[in-house]
Amino acid sequence: MRLQTPRFTLTPFQESDWLFFLRLRRDDRIMRYMAEVASERQIRTLFDNRLLDDNAFVIRDAQHTAVGDIGLRPSVHNPQEADVGYSILPTAQGRGVASEALQALCEFAFDKRNVQALNAWVLAENQGSVRVLEKSGFQRVQVLEKAYLLKGEYYDDWVYRREKGTQAC
Repeated sequence: MRLQTPRFTLTPFQESDWLFFLRLRRDDRIMRYMAEVASERQIRTLFDNRLLDDNAFVIRDAQHTAVGDIGLRPSVHNPQEADVGYSILPTAQGRGVASEALQALCEFAFDKRNVQALNAWVLAENQGSVRVLEKSGFQRVQVLEKAYLLKGEYYDDWVYRREKGTQAC
């Protein structure tokens, strides 16, 4: 399954994406809002899971260069809901990559995966992702104060939701 946007192609992970994925998950500028930088072995395990996941995609530009990744994680409690997540290389941030890819992922989830609602968690400090989610039709539905521990500090975690039929802004 490939997803197409006006400027990007979202493709399933391939073994050849390993070095890109390792670079993405070792970049402090990306991981500062996600998690501690893991060991290479832990990152490899995560990558191997992506290889088997038909809801996980590499975002590629017109030259087929990987610029980010994005995916869905169906809820174990409610199969009609899924969580979304994405990460974009710092050199590609601020160019609408995440917004365009997220719109394609939303359409895929609603049209092909029979998902009725998408959820996203974002640290309050990650204003870039907040803008992406809001631009993509997600609404903040909950604030979890000091709920996310990262590098020894607690952060507010904001919960966003988009339901099927909601249009992007």
